[in-house]
Amino acid sequence: MRPFYEHLDKKLEIYKGKTSHIKPHIHTAIECAYVREGSLELGIGQELYHMCTGDFAIVFPNLIHHYQVFDPHGCMGIYLIVTPAYSGEFADILEDSCPEYPIIAKADLHSDILYAMEHIMADDDSVVQRAFLQIILSRSLERFTLMPKKNIESDDIVYQVVSYMARNFREEISLETIAKEIGFSQYAVSRVFSKTFHMNFNQYLNGLRLEEACNLLLSTDQSITEAYENAGFESQRTFNRVFKEQ
Repeated sequence: MRPFYEHLDKKLEIYKGKTSHIKPHIHTAIECAYVREGSLELGIGQELYHMCTGDFAIVFPNLIHHYQVFDPHGCMGIYLIVTPAYSGEFADILEDSCPEYPIIAKADLHSDILYAMEHIMADDDSVVQRAFLQIILSRSLERFTLMPKKNIESDDIVYQVVSYMARNFREEISLETIAKEIGFSQYAVSRVFSKTFHMNFNQYLNGLRLEEACNLLLSTDQSITEAYENAGFESQRTFNRVFKEQ
């Protein structure tokens, strides 16, 4: 799974397998997570939610979220990432609101959700895929209590840091620049990287740039030089070092 992305290369993507730590990220897609084995910590904004085997969660579009795995046996999951354009009559709900508690426990999970998660990629007909997504949303929303999305976005320093990084990682930026732009102290912003992201500013920035460079190499005909420059790396030496490290 890509640790950071602003948009989908495809309208629908699904990942099955072992889950690792995924740093805070944001995108315009709907993201569904199902824990097949083990346990998973889902972070949305500043909240962290525990998921056990059989639990299901939805992350609404444009919300900061991340995953952490503390289970000594690891975690196996299914992750569905799909464009809101497939959501039909649910589009306004997804845009304006989000669940107060985004987890549906195994005991409360409707069998239609699992069926749709397992079969949504079996048919590449977009009409069929839309139908499966809307089944997932319909069965999930009946279990959620919704609240305005702005309740968790507006003053969240994590949200502001990730949003700023998403917009500007291709440019020359610094910790001082971010702090000044979002109106927090450098110390406060530095703590976001160390305490929430579990890495320093440069590691996070280079991670974003690496993901962008790799995406460009996979999905375009750009050369390595064009890809790393368009992703924000100043030199191939830095790109090579970060690539080898990660």
